[in-house]
Amino acid sequence: MPQQVIRKNSDDWELIPNLLDYDAAREHFSWEHELEMLDGLPGGGLNIAHEAVDRHAADERHNHLALRWLDRNGRATDFTYGDLCALTNRFANVLRDLGVAKGDRVFGLSERVPELYITALGALKNGSVFCPLFSAFGPEPLRSRLSIGEARVLMTTESLYQRKVAPLRDSLPHLQYVLLVRDKTDAECPHGTLDFRALLQSAAESFTIENTDPEDPALLHFTSGTTGKPKGALHVHEAVLAHHASARLALDLHPQDVFWCTADPGWVTGTSYGIIAPLVIGATMIVDREEFDPERWYGILRDQHVSVWYTAPTAVRMMMKHGSALARQFELPALRFMASVGEPLNPEAVRWGEEAFGLPFHDNWWQTETGGIMIANYLSQPVRPGSMGRPLPGIEAAIVSAGDDGKLEVITEAGREGELALKRGWPSMFRTYLYEEARYQKCFRDGWYLTGDLARCDEDGYFWFVGRADDVIKSSGHLIGPFEVESALMEHPAVAEAAVIGIPDPVAGEIVKGFVSLRPDVDATSKAAVETLRREILALARKRLGPAVAPRQIQVENDLPRTRSGKIMRRLLKARELGLPEGDTSTLEGKE
Repeated sequence: MPQQVIRKNSDDWELIPNLLDYDAAREHFSWEHELEMLDGLPGGGLNIAHEAVDRHAADERHNHLALRWLDRNGRATDFTYGDLCALTNRFANVLRDLGVAKGDRVFGLSERVPELYITALGALKNGSVFCPLFSAFGPEPLRSRLSIGEARVLMTTESLYQRKVAPLRDSLPHLQYVLLVRDKTDAECPHGTLDFRALLQSAAESFTIENTDPEDPALLHFTSGTTGKPKGALHVHEAVLAHHASARLALDLHPQDVFWCTADPGWVTGTSYGIIAPLVIGATMIVDREEFDPERWYGILRDQHVSVWYTAPTAVRMMMKHGSALARQFELPALRFMASVGEPLNPEAVRWGEEAFGLPFHDNWWQTETGGIMIANYLSQPVRPGSMGRPLPGIEAAIVSAGDDGKLEVITEAGREGELALKRGWPSMFRTYLYEEARYQKCFRDGWYLTGDLARCDEDGYFWFVGRADDVIKSSGHLIGPFEVESALMEHPAVAEAAVIGIPDPVAGEIVKGFVSLRPDVDATSKAAVETLRREILALARKRLGPAVAPRQIQVENDLPRTRSGKIMRRLLKARELGLPEGDTSTLEGKE
């Protein structure tokens, strides 16, 4: 791939990349220096919202465009840094007036609407913990996350509340306030809810940010595991240092940039890089309410003069399906850097970026638990198609394996596979799994955070993703825990046992496939009866889990493979599904 050192955007300002010499940047980087680039609170302490909004609103960037929101018809609503400061102050006052305190958890469940961004930043100003939820979740994923997180406040839309949350209220004793964003205000709010916009309008516009310490909780993101309930990864205000550093160095963001992150804020990427990172840099960010449509996306890139674009491999593959000719119909003189995250970006997609846009996609890697980008392909270096890239300055990564004594050994041999690990202690590292400290501690060994991802490192220090070390399914960049899906399948009265796996998909990377065995008293004597049951089970799963999590396919089996101890062998199901070697089956039930 060609090396990119200096480009100019449509306004003809000269760009010098923030990271010119990778080795020098690693040698001289320090988190202490990164902190010096921020303000800190006037009375001491550190607060994400202050660094993202108020410090810009207090200087010459007060009238600089911070957020441009595009509605379904493409109409723009603009918010300057001064506007965001005032609106988030108002929401912080709403919380304070309701008695919502420092450390209380404020959840956001909505499409990409301005109120969601105001909620996130206003909650952080109040010292509350913000937790985003994906609007496509069904009732059960929402109930579990609201319950585990002990949500005290929920901001949502009237439609989502009526369809998904209202039936759950009785099972959420901690949920005291529901603030509704309503399109029509000529009727009373539903019982037990408050009008978000009315509260905001009546609140004061000045607010003194809560004096938060760098280690005070700020963000709660849920992620899935192979067993048990979803895990709530808790991040602190110090994470803003990693947001700032990675935005500068991995995404090459400058204050002059127009930045578009296509991720939904219901996922960690949409919060860390769809809200916090561009604002901390002082850039302009684009927010589009609508979902993927190639012509709309290309039109946004052109009309909004987007210069830095952060998207997902699934979206890239969907664009590839529509062909490069469509993309080339749109002139994009401002676009200078494209990045991707969520799952490995295949080499063909990197090369397609060159064909369609004249630029490569720069893949990078991180997790919910890491809080920010850890490994990346950088602007000033050639992209290695298929590689995750090299560690961010300030981040130490390695390939490790457990020795015979159980201690970790760092693999120094180039190309040898092992588990990707990070030396603990970076600012955006999660501080716990909420109420599951033992589960959290299992993620660390000998001073390393074990990512659960298998990888290898080449002789030049580039990391290459190999696969997951567990059964977690990665679909369209989102982690899906088998247990949560299997529990929903088991709710169907005909299902005796259930197991789910991820199977390859050309667009989503993986999709969820479920396997079920039926109860003995269920009539499965005809193909028609089995097909009816299969459709019923799929419909139930979609209703309970939502389309983002539910299986796309269901297969009915007489029995599911299990170990003698009773554990269903997902590995064996996947091997049989993909035609791979079954491996060791000595523990399989029925084997002698």
